[in-house]
Order: sequence, then C-alpha cells, then structure tokens
Amino acid sequence: MKKVVLAFSGGLDTSYCVKYLAEDCQLEVHSVIVNTGGFSPEELAAIEAHAYALGVTKHITLHETQAYYQHCIRYLIFGNVLKNNTYPLSVSAERIYQALAIARTAKELGADFVAHGSTGAGNDQVRFDLIFNIMIPEITILTPIRDQQLSRQQEIDYLKAHGVNMNFEKAAYSINKGLWGTSVGGKETLTSAGYLPEEAFPTAQTKNTPEELKLVFEKGELKGVNERQFADPVEAIQHLSDLAAPFGIGRDIHVGDTIIGIKGRVGFEAAAPLIIIKAHHTLEKHVLTKWQLYWKEQLANWYGNLLHEGQFLDPVMRNIEKFLTDTQESVSGTVTVGLAPYRFYVKGIESPFDLMASEFGAYGEMNNAWSGEDVRGFSKIFGNQTMIHYQVNGK
Repeated sequence: MKKVVLAFSGGLDTSYCVKYLAEDCQLEVHSVIVNTGGFSPEELAAIEAHAYALGVTKHITLHETQAYYQHCIRYLIFGNVLKNNTYPLSVSAERIYQALAIARTAKELGADFVAHGSTGAGNDQVRFDLIFNIMIPEITILTPIRDQQLSRQQEIDYLKAHGVNMNFEKAAYSINKGLWGTSVGGKETLTSAGYLPEEAFPTAQTKNTPEELKLVFEKGELKGVNERQFADPVEAIQHLSDLAAPFGIGRDIHVGDTIIGIKGRVGFEAAAPLIIIKAHHTLEKHVLTKWQLYWKEQLANWYGNLLHEGQFLDPVMRNIEKFLTDTQESVSGTVTVGLAPYRFYVKGIESPFDLMASEFGAYGEMNNAWSGEDVRGFSKIFGNQTMIHYQVNGK
C-alpha cells in the first residue's frame, strides 16, 4: 500500500480524511498532529486514541512549541507585529509552522502523498499547499474536503455509514488554541456587525481587582514576570497568560484580507501576546533611535504580511530576521504594566540603555547638551530649503 501523511486535528474534516484515504483510496494513513502550545497531554492522548479508532496505521505527535517560538514567535515580538494593528497572527504563524513539521515528517517517512483537511474557502489551504510545494515538491498533495466540495452533513453521513462513533454536534464556537493566542469563530464573526458574547471566549473573566506586573526583557525576549525569572521565554509567555487572561484582557475581532482575496473576521483571545508586544514596543521607544524604530516598523510590517500569506520560506524572511535580531542588543529592561478588567496599560520602563537619560536634558524643561544659539542656527538651516522654495515661487 502507498503511504499518506495526514495533518490531523481529530475534528470532523480530518476524521473524514482518515476514513476516505484508508478505505476509498486504499492508502496506509499516518496521522500527524503538531502541538504548538495549544494541547494538554490529556487532549493529545484523546486525539491519538481517536486516530487509531478511525483506523490509522500510525499516529505521530510532534511537540514543536520550542522550535515554533525560536524560529517564528520571537521575531513577531522583535518586530511588534500586529496584523492591521490588531491581530498578533496567532493562527497564521501556527499553521505555517505546523505545515513545516508535517512536510519534514512526510519526507522522513518516505510518504507517497501528504494530505490536509482544509476546505476551499480559507487561508489554511494556501499555507499548507505553499509549504508542501516548496519543501516536498516530489510528494503529491491530497485535499479530500476541498476537492469533493463536501458539506458538513455529507461528511457526517459518510462517517456514520462507515461505523464511526464520535461527537458530531457542532460547537457553537470554533476554538483554535496555541502559544501565541486563541482564535474564536462563530456566527457573529460571519457578519460585519456582530460581536462575540462573553461565553464565546475560552477564558472566563474572573479577576476584578487591579494588579501590577513587572516584565523583564533581555535583548528583546521576555525573561521575567515580577520576581520570577525564566530561562525559557515559552514558560514566561504561558505564565503571563495565566495571570492576565482571567481579566478578560486581549480580546478583539480582527478584520483582514484573506490570501484568496475576500475579507474575513475572526475573534481572538491573546492576553500575553498583546501585553508583550505593547510592553516591548514601549521599551524600544526608550532605547532605540528614531531611524531604528522607523526601519523596524517598515520591515516588520512586511515580515508579518509575508508570514500571514504563507511566504515564510522566502529568503528575504531570514534577511529581515537578522535585521530584527540586531536591533535587540539594547532592548533590555523592566516594563511596569497595570492590569484591570478588560484592559491593560503600560506605566513606565527602567533600563540602563534608556536614551531619555537626564544628563542630556529634560524634554520641555532643561537642556544640557546645547545652547540657545545652537538651536537658533539649527532651526534656520533645517528650514532653509523650504524658505527658498517659497521665496522663489513668490508665495
């Protein structure tokens, strides 16, 4: 039998894929789930049991959270990347890294085919296909749900006819959890006017008493929260999420342009990513120069857009990563953040690299590095060309 590696989540679409590929296509199915920080050990065990019950030859669990952070998330932090100034690319980044792990596994197993359960209506089909076409062009891609244009009910009917016993009730909200945030989809996100209700978000708002946090950054990476130090930034992110998410912080709806050309809305909960990016950006505004900040913003926007559209493997992404990493040499210090129900705010920073150092002057009050005559001459030269323009043109 020929071998197929299937990107598997255990949901309806990938459950259908297992049965269809094994029984209708007579393929040896190897299901692979990629954990990027969104599954508990119990959930992974249940998904593995479900895969074997469906009839896979082998089920593989890949733990990629650390690699996902090192090769992707930390650059989103370095670049303060928010898609459309709103969305921390939670699912976009996660899908790319999952596709990379699936492609490596397919190659290692010598698979004849690689498959995913994407429909023809979203971004994920492009992300998976792009990565597979680049990394494993010799392996044929199978997409049963997309190719057969199946409805949810058709999938359910097929699985029932093949003796599959699973929960076919569709949850009111689609939840996708990962290290860098949780996406939330429901009937409200299918229109332009609705907003998600409280019960749609996976973390209930239970904290009401304001708190203060001190976030410690070392060369752009979060390494401490209050008195607790972390050698591993992944643990720092998870700890911050545990502290902040119960305030209802980090909830929003992103409106964006999909890769396939239509507008889309998705709700999300991303307490830690939004706090980290805001705190990190504030620290950078104190320790980086005007032009460092300017060019970081330009390149980071490109980085986020290319990542969102599946172009993670383009060599320019490695070039941008090197630039972003180089800018982080002095991005070290402590940022104080206030937490309250449904909001957070940055109070201030402390850093040995703070360019707002008092010995050079106090904005609006006192200067120590120049004289009034220096400023008078500078101002005259700074506006000289514009003055000439108005004189020449008689305006």
